[in-house]
Amino acid sequence: MSNITIFKQQTTPAVSQREQSDFAKSLVSSNVTRRIQANINGTFKRLVNGEQIGNAKRGEINLIIINALPKVSRTFYAENYDPTKEATLPDCWSNQGDRPEPAASNKQSESCVECPQNIKGSGDNGGRACRYQRRIAVLVEGDTSGDVYQFNVPAKSLFGKGDGNVHPFESYVKFLAANGESVDNVVTNVSFDLNADTMQLVFTPLRNTTDEEYLMVRESQKRPETKAYTVLTVAQTDKVTKQPKQLEAAKPKVVAAEEPDDEIEAADSAPAPTKRTGKKAPVSTEKAKLDDVIDAWGKED
Repeated sequence: MSNITIFKQQTTPAVSQREQSDFAKSLVSSNVTRRIQANINGTFKRLVNGEQIGNAKRGEINLIIINALPKVSRTFYAENYDPTKEATLPDCWSNQGDRPEPAASNKQSESCVECPQNIKGSGDNGGRACRYQRRIAVLVEGDTSGDVYQFNVPAKSLFGKGDGNVHPFESYVKFLAANGESVDNVVTNVSFDLNADTMQLVFTPLRNTTDEEYLMVRESQKRPETKAYTVLTVAQTDKVTKQPKQLEAAKPKVVAAEEPDDEIEAADSAPAPTKRTGKKAPVSTEKAKLDDVIDAWGKED
């Protein structure tokens, strides 16, 4: 119930229960963005406009997935991540993984399939420089406010095979469908894979949603930010506006030295090659005299 002291004239609270309209929610959602961040230290944090709210949750979190794009997205940063530098928007990204978005300031190719950043080995440790990811819209179990959050599923948590009912994301969605369940009718446990060498998340069905949760899901799916969170990059959700630095093309590197290189010195000392022509080479004076002597011997015989 609203605090009546904020009003100038009203002295008694309204008796009937009044829900916030989609119109009112859209005004608020246009200025407030929410995201749940998974961290390498094994915690989950809630962020509002890029700032943490409340305490981090360690190990696992229970979510209801309410929206996602039909295809995996792609994101490319030309520079390596540096926590000491100001965050920037990605150089290039693709929501559907097929071609760069118009807003990308440093498009790497007209097509993701033909992009040089999509080749294995273009990134660190033999991977691709352009990373796969899923940006999904979620509700948090137990949060009756209906606030929608963006959740980013990183590349190493997307693909692979599951074990029992524990799966990476893409396998998890297929596992639910194969068992007659819809991902938005299930409370999903998201946890860190303790057997992985790097940060990886796994997804496990916890239970079906209650009737109250089911109704909240359906109402939340109508809200404008629900779809927006599946297409906005993480940087955009955190209200980052700085464009990435446009890196110049690599220039030839000039290396000066006080002494010549051994290979260059050897090449310089070798005799210059003689140019070949179609004419017969002139006979030397010595060879001409020898021919005369042989000719004279022949006449004496």
